[in-house]
Amino acid sequence: MASNLKKIFLSASIPLADRDPKYFDTADNTAIRDAVIALARIVLPKAELVWGGHPSITPLIKLVLEKQKLKVEDHVTLYQSNFFAKFFPPENEYVEKIIRTDALQDRASSLQLMREEMIIKNDFCAAIFIGGMEGVEDEYKLFKEAHPDVPVFPIASTGAASRILYFQNKFENQRLLTDFCYLPLFDELFKGILGGE
Repeated sequence: MASNLKKIFLSASIPLADRDPKYFDTADNTAIRDAVIALARIVLPKAELVWGGHPSITPLIKLVLEKQKLKVEDHVTLYQSNFFAKFFPPENEYVEKIIRTDALQDRASSLQLMREEMIIKNDFCAAIFIGGMEGVEDEYKLFKEAHPDVPVFPIASTGAASRILYFQNKFENQRLLTDFCYLPLFDELFKGILGGE
């Protein structure tokens, strides 16, 4: 049952060229994709992955779910704001547990509502931040306020917002910055959190 599984929060996206260059210029798109896939492979068999549906991320998670033949509704919860309904990727249809939050008067307030529902109203055992733009920074800040004692991992090697978060918050684990072998990295990071069995 999903309610018995620990929850991991994922905040990730692939930066766009027409947005702030501080994200795009350091982003490693291959690393972002590899990290999301590796995270899903490590986490999904043992936990529930919760994320806000970014069109570049949901298809990657769907790919892993299909390969692992897991019961989808037990292992993933996808949050979406109805403000972006016309942009939902077709892969959303694969995810049975989608929580759609109301569209408010503008993009910013709609996103804020979705993030508060997603981050504040769930209990998490860890959070991971991969690539991303200002939304990943916003989610990190909200997560730390809501869950100050829960471990967080900005994967700085993927560049973009997660790299900024790593240096801004003075993380000391060098592997988050230099290690591109994501499967063993995530296995190590989550072993104590999810158990080593």
